[in-house]
Amino acid sequence: MSTLKVNTIRHTGASSDAVTLATDGTCTAKITNNLSNRNLIINGAMQIAQRGTSVTDDGMKTVDRFTLGYGGTDNHLTQAQHALTSSDTGPWEKGFRNSFHITNGDQTSGAGTGDHAYFEYNIEAQDIANSGWDYTNTSSYLTLSYWVKSSVAQTFYGYIATVDGSTQTFSISTGALSANTWKKVTVKIPGHANLQFDDNTAAGLTLYIIWPYCGTDRTTSGHTLNAWQAYSSANRMPDNTSTWWTTNDAIIEITGVQLEVGDVATDFEHRSYGDELARCQRYFYKNTDHTMGMFIADNGAAAEAYGVYPYPVTMRSSPTVVLGDNNGNSDGKVTQHGSAHDLAATVTQNTTVGFSRIAKSSGTFSTSAAHPIVCKVISATAEF
Repeated sequence: MSTLKVNTIRHTGASSDAVTLATDGTCTAKITNNLSNRNLIINGAMQIAQRGTSVTDDGMKTVDRFTLGYGGTDNHLTQAQHALTSSDTGPWEKGFRNSFHITNGDQTSGAGTGDHAYFEYNIEAQDIANSGWDYTNTSSYLTLSYWVKSSVAQTFYGYIATVDGSTQTFSISTGALSANTWKKVTVKIPGHANLQFDDNTAAGLTLYIIWPYCGTDRTTSGHTLNAWQAYSSANRMPDNTSTWWTTNDAIIEITGVQLEVGDVATDFEHRSYGDELARCQRYFYKNTDHTMGMFIADNGAAAEAYGVYPYPVTMRSSPTVVLGDNNGNSDGKVTQHGSAHDLAATVTQNTTVGFSRIAKSSGTFSTSAAHPIVCKVISATAEF
């Protein structure tokens, strides 16, 4: 019986080792299977859209955790949670059934220097600090991967920005896209001595994954891709091709967004709908099951009422709460039984797990025990 003695194993075409053997007989391997809890992105498969499935507006209005930002437009862009089909060759076979889909408006004045649109995703600082990424070490990596499709054939750019300490940016590219063809993009992101991530719930890393267009007031022809640099407003990425921006009703969509520790893009970590929903509810909770809280007015301070309304999960921060009346109207009112009308009220004693008091902005509640107050939460938001 013979023994093969090696320190590492690497494919002939690879740039890094697949298996590293230690002197104590143990090994470290890069395994591309479905190990859990490695994707730092929530809702990367675009399954959850609590706010709605389509809107002609900017902001976080459809797919949870993903923002569409834009400015300088002649006509607004439309964002949507888009259903994929078997004709979406590439992501469909990998189990993706939804995308974050953007449709351009008619930008009649052309590509202005301040015109722009971008996909944005924010990660809590503590999630990066505790991820296992040795982020000040240039030999330690995060790997970003995602699927993208555009109706216009061109290259798109984006960048990653740190929030804590001095802002640092790392620009990225999709590479050349063919029109109406899905492409999987993979980007390795090394550590850098100037990176800082505080161990808290504030934003720590912002991913501007793709800018469908960015005017020249934010770009430069001499920009260096795939390298960390101190933030410069006028030098975030290379000059953009304007074709997508000047094409009426051009589309671009993404799905399968994954960010993980290591220098290899592993298979996407698919999670159940319920798991992703609970993760999303840490940042935004929409009450869809008509659950209500019962509150009783304080005899000593009739402008206040006490009860318990728990959130379904612990939220990132004490959220901004939108109240509605007994009919579910988002009008900042609550219904007191026995009263002829709904009463304006605000949430107080609000924490990450729920609230226990509401206060009437003027006047008083009825303190009769026969007149409990019905408090309907429409939504609770704890986004960055």
